[in-house]
Amino acid sequence: MKSHPLKIGFVGLGIMGAPMAHHLISAGHQLFVFTRGKIPEAIATSSATQCTHARGVAERADIIFTMVPDTPDVEAVLFGQAGIAAGLTRNKTVVDMSSIDPLATRKFARKINALGCDYLDAPVSGGEVGAKAASLTIMVGGEQAAFDRVKPLFDLMGKNITLIGGNGDGQICKVANQIIVALNIAAVGEALVFASKAGADPARVREALMGGFASSRILEVHGERMIKRAFAPGFRIGLHQKDLNLALQGARALGVALPQTANVAQLMQSCVALGYGEADHSALVRAIESMAQHQVAPDA
Repeated sequence: MKSHPLKIGFVGLGIMGAPMAHHLISAGHQLFVFTRGKIPEAIATSSATQCTHARGVAERADIIFTMVPDTPDVEAVLFGQAGIAAGLTRNKTVVDMSSIDPLATRKFARKINALGCDYLDAPVSGGEVGAKAASLTIMVGGEQAAFDRVKPLFDLMGKNITLIGGNGDGQICKVANQIIVALNIAAVGEALVFASKAGADPARVREALMGGFASSRILEVHGERMIKRAFAPGFRIGLHQKDLNLALQGARALGVALPQTANVAQLMQSCVALGYGEADHSALVRAIESMAQHQVAPDA
């Protein structure tokens, strides 16, 4: 049975936000949207109403999603001039799907709660491919009642949706996710550089490894990107670097050592220095290739 159409706001229509918003539109919901850049064609030609600022989105919608790059961007969208907070009335729900600082998230949640509204942090994993396929993993922090209210909308954007705990816990889970993903990308990069420089066909090495204990989603997707030199961004190195910085900041505050995370953060910094900060995070292999003076495969 089709759900009753809702008035939904969506702020941030980039690589991830645009397809996520489009799924909500396709399900028949009334969307009010705002983004800093050009409105993507798929949204511009849809039934969505374009607003001139985030406040206008919050004034018109009952549930407002945000999907922007970093902690300062979320703060500006929420509390800046003509921000979401200025347009809220009681009993609305704000859902931040960006990947940002967990401590800042808890501060933002308290400020939104003080306005009589609910707040969920709901960062995602799955990249552009997952956003387009509506197969994202969504890690949620917040109250159970608010989660239950928004869950049917999460179901339109993702497949693996989990309420982790209170506000900030979704972001903590996302940081943990980014640690695992980064270390796996580095491992696949090192393996393929080693195999290629030793004279083996990296494509066949990857194919063989996909049938064994080394198999992973990273080897499947990003290993292929490394071999095909397909580094157009699904998730940019610069953004992943930001997430690893959040991990290392948190580790310092907690007195926890994350030595491998620190190492991969330096590899990502090397990629930025080499001019690959806007490339897909699978281009982390470029730093390993630079040290080996050997590429997994020739550039197209």
